[in-house]
Amino acid sequence: MTVSAPDIAPQETTLLSPPTDDVVISVRNVGKMYRIYDRPQDRLKHMLLWRFGRHYGREFWALRNVSFEVRRGETVGIIGRNGSGKSTLLQIIAGTLAPTEGEVQVKGRVAALLELGSGFNPEFTGRENVYLNGAILGLSREEIDARFDDIAAFADIGEFIDQPVKVYSSGMYARLAFAVSVHVNPTVLIVDEALSVGDVFFQSRCIRKMREYVGEGGTLLFVTHDTYALEKICSRAILLEKGHKISEGCPSDVVNSYYQINYGLIVEEEPSEKDVFNDNNAGMISLRRDIASGDGSAYIEEVYLYDENGNPSSTFLVGSWMDLRMKIRFYRDLPEFDVGVGLRDKTGILIGGSHTFYARKTVHQAQKGDTWFIHTRIKLLLSPGTYLLLLGVARNYSSQVWEEYYAVWDCHAIHIVGAPQFWGQAFLPSEIKVFRA
Repeated sequence: MTVSAPDIAPQETTLLSPPTDDVVISVRNVGKMYRIYDRPQDRLKHMLLWRFGRHYGREFWALRNVSFEVRRGETVGIIGRNGSGKSTLLQIIAGTLAPTEGEVQVKGRVAALLELGSGFNPEFTGRENVYLNGAILGLSREEIDARFDDIAAFADIGEFIDQPVKVYSSGMYARLAFAVSVHVNPTVLIVDEALSVGDVFFQSRCIRKMREYVGEGGTLLFVTHDTYALEKICSRAILLEKGHKISEGCPSDVVNSYYQINYGLIVEEEPSEKDVFNDNNAGMISLRRDIASGDGSAYIEEVYLYDENGNPSSTFLVGSWMDLRMKIRFYRDLPEFDVGVGLRDKTGILIGGSHTFYARKTVHQAQKGDTWFIHTRIKLLLSPGTYLLLLGVARNYSSQVWEEYYAVWDCHAIHIVGAPQFWGQAFLPSEIKVFRA
């Protein structure tokens, strides 16, 4: 069965105490309702007749009874599946959307990066839009003049700063918009997923700038699907699901809840080894083969994944065993071959895995038409997150030289959940001693 998020009934209204001086964002029982119409004419009928008690369409609550506070100097991340209400909540806090119910109080200047190009006039140049956005945020021309060089340097779009923004790429939009937002000295910086369009170097620069901003006393509220960044940057996290706040607290705990809701755990009866490679397809996973390589001497026909209890699954607990089995067919005679099962992070870095060459278990001789079965177990001593499988068949002459027969890169995603049990992304066996002089 698949474990999914429970249906959540609307909660009772909570009475919150008045916000203290260090609370810069106070969200109290906020809800946002949209009316959904099955026919275009129902929208017109509702507009004309709702005053007389006649309603058309049905209610859809994008948010319901959401309450929390953010204090000065905090970094709070909001995470949740698509459609959970994250962006709606940020728009309400930023003041670009009115709530249907509840109350939001924000102290000080708010700079919001909600979507690409928001607040930009497409006919204006980048330079003109910097001054326009600065004026909207309450800065004088002299104040913008003093900041302009820093904004342009951070955006790093060169001569395009004097071109109309309608010719910008999505990355240029993000660069300029973020540069403006962080250089106007806001009390609160609100960032939606807009940063995801930038390249990895720009994202790294943005993360460093956000840390610097918070270190100087700023307050950061942002939405992300990057659980790694959320755990590294945030002091607190909030999980939304179906418009409701499901969890709030330690980022690692919230991320764990997010993975449980987002991916669930698939539980089936434990198959036998014989069944796995014959008629029973329990545990077989679908492989993406859009990134494949090799000379065609071999082909990975089937792959099966199980947790340490023998249950088919692509979701595993931190520190548990992943059981992978695959079926390989050979299309020419080979004097020997090696098989590798690797895990890469989303940036493409190989984290590690299982490989016959490094285990000194190279297989000698395969004949055309042969079918071989591979069974490996990998202990997942990794931090919570999503990792991608790399599967390959090759002849390794050394750690640097090999002849590739068949490989599929990033062919399947696995999800690791649970509380981190070590420092960093992977567990490194170590010893440490401390002596007093």
